[in-house]
Amino acid sequence: MSGLRVVVVGAGLAGLAAARALRKGGAEVTVLEARQRVGGRTEGGVTAEGAVLELGGQWVGPTQTRMYELIAELGLATFPTYNSGQHVVSLGGRTTRMGARRGAVPKLSPFVLADLFQGLTRFERLAKQVPLDQPWRAPQADRLDAQTFETWIKRNLRTGIGRTYFQVATEAVFAAEPGDFSALHALFYAHSGTDFESLLSVDRGAQQDRIVGGSVKLAEKMAEELGEAVRLGEAVTGVEHGEGVRIRTRSGGLYEADRAVLTLPPTLAGRLEYAPLLPSWRDQLTQRLPAGAVIKTFAVYDEPFWREDGLTGQAASDEGPVKITFDNSPPSGEPGILLGFLEGAEARSWARRSDKERQEAVIGCLARYFGERARSYRQYLERDWAAEEFTRGCYGAHFVPGTWTAYGPLLRRPVGRLHWAGTECAPVWNGYMEGAVRSGETTASEVLQAG
Repeated sequence: MSGLRVVVVGAGLAGLAAARALRKGGAEVTVLEARQRVGGRTEGGVTAEGAVLELGGQWVGPTQTRMYELIAELGLATFPTYNSGQHVVSLGGRTTRMGARRGAVPKLSPFVLADLFQGLTRFERLAKQVPLDQPWRAPQADRLDAQTFETWIKRNLRTGIGRTYFQVATEAVFAAEPGDFSALHALFYAHSGTDFESLLSVDRGAQQDRIVGGSVKLAEKMAEELGEAVRLGEAVTGVEHGEGVRIRTRSGGLYEADRAVLTLPPTLAGRLEYAPLLPSWRDQLTQRLPAGAVIKTFAVYDEPFWREDGLTGQAASDEGPVKITFDNSPPSGEPGILLGFLEGAEARSWARRSDKERQEAVIGCLARYFGERARSYRQYLERDWAAEEFTRGCYGAHFVPGTWTAYGPLLRRPVGRLHWAGTECAPVWNGYMEGAVRSGETTASEVLQAG
């Protein structure tokens, strides 16, 4: 709509996608970003020698159709995550190897494998019954939302190893513990990302591809298109809303508009000062959407030595602090880079340890998975996303028990002239870059229609 003025708060993927769509629809757009960079929970970095690192979100995979379209629109390209050879799997004190193809299973006792199969089958059957646009209408939604995912696991998995598998998988996908969120949220999230196996897989899964030059290129390219409409270093502190919208920033800036799109993580959006106050239901909702905790670590080597041993660089273990790893080397294969995640309880506890202790523990895990050569690293880097002032946690928010059924219908509901976007608002690929872009564009369409 011509003449419509919109302020977008946040220059992550959701905010930039919203601003881009709003401008195409004829609106006058201003994007306010607290950081001195764009990208939000995607962030670029480099090694000492200049190799590209992705400090935040990085992967795309099958059914993430909008991401692949956007990558092409912006003149970018993808390359496959290294996945040749075997994975290292360490469960219950036993370390084995398993194939990298989707559907491969670790070498476990037939009884454990049968338990895993029945548990995963039951989980996927329930997940497919959760309506993505209305999870609170799923069969037995009240019962599933009243219990934690940990409770569901204990009730439906009979073996210790089976339960441990779900525990490790939960930390890898949510950067949280199974006791942190409801069983209904776990089921919704898996269905939102196609299925649980897709969320865990490289082969035809959510970790299939990476973006040449790093995922932050998406945000940088969109910001280039928007030009001076993107204002960096403008941390929003207050939002006045009524007949119009007035946004105040920490630096003393004041921005007036007809409508605003807020794309901050729910926890941060709830910390802004609103005048008038937001409805109680909106504040109560944000109180129930905490962020996960993750520390993303990188060990840089002269070469990816694990490939010589027939390994993918991927490990999964029930012993931390690093329980999940990936080969994060550039397309050329040099230097070799191992990526290790500290997630959930491990991230929370190790964030309170010294940098030296944490680094030694991470390298110790890599040596346990890939041999003593892992100790001969050139450089170590890490990013604690819970410590980031304008993020305070990753990968996304999780819904504590009772949230979906009590507040789900209100998640995306505007408050007057204030509209909400972000990956947490996405019915499809919730919590992922795909969800962020889809949410931004959907909200932009709603704003244009509202005028």
